[in-house]
Amino acid sequence: MRMRLILVTLVLACAGSAPAQERFSIFVPSDQENVERMLKLAELREGDVVVDLGSGDGRVVLSAARMNPGVTGWGVDIDPKLVAESNAEAKKQGLAGRVRFIHENAFDTDLSKASVIAMWFWPEMQRLLRPVILARARPGTRVITNIWDLGSWPPDRVDTNGSPVSMWVVPARVAGYWNWDLRIGKRAVSYSAIVEQRFQAIEGAVRTGIRRELFQDPKLNGENISFGLSLTIDGLGFTRHEFRGKVRDGVVEGTVRVSLPPHETSMELPWRAIRSETTTYFAPTGTNIPASQ
Repeated sequence: MRMRLILVTLVLACAGSAPAQERFSIFVPSDQENVERMLKLAELREGDVVVDLGSGDGRVVLSAARMNPGVTGWGVDIDPKLVAESNAEAKKQGLAGRVRFIHENAFDTDLSKASVIAMWFWPEMQRLLRPVILARARPGTRVITNIWDLGSWPPDRVDTNGSPVSMWVVPARVAGYWNWDLRIGKRAVSYSAIVEQRFQAIEGAVRTGIRRELFQDPKLNGENISFGLSLTIDGLGFTRHEFRGKVRDGVVEGTVRVSLPPHETSMELPWRAIRSETTTYFAPTGTNIPASQ
């Protein structure tokens, strides 16, 4: 424990003196116990592709491959000697068919095929890599780190049984305008929504007809989105909605459960929302608003 504290103190001291454009991280291997805690937090499953940014001696990717025979992956490191040693170790352990190590800068790594991203850099480096991960990784990708966090992006899970290890789930990008139509009984209803987003936290406002309401209990986890909506619809009365869907390429597809007065039964309908450059949310409302039904 004393040696770990000395190493952390050294790393923090060096990080504080490095100009932002010259950030790098010296190699300090993670404790094997923390590596396994990180991977358990990610809940490795069949088909996962683990990518370690700053792979050092390769222990994160090698451990993942040993823990689950259905896992593949690679590590990248800026030190060619560590890369060569890691590839040699993969061959020695009989894992070279599933894992490999590449001499590459972490900022240049293709993250499009990753389902788990691991890293342990100085705090500033992790914060600098945050926009790279959010831009290049697929929604639903799990990000795991040891000790340090990702700035104002709050983790989805933290294991504090020892030094903290944390996990984030990359959220889909949902901020903007969304439009959809529902056929409820014999009535066609159009909806215009505005979604605001801060990482995995979202808020939304919806208009149908001349009425507007807020999302209720909105949740975004990777590509999965859900929220409630209760508002009066002309000709239908006070209508309750429960939306659930997946966000992919500017489209949300899923279902909505709709309950009409007196709310003793509900119906499930298909839901397809499309991102748009325009919205009717801001169209004039007027003052002739009938009483809610």
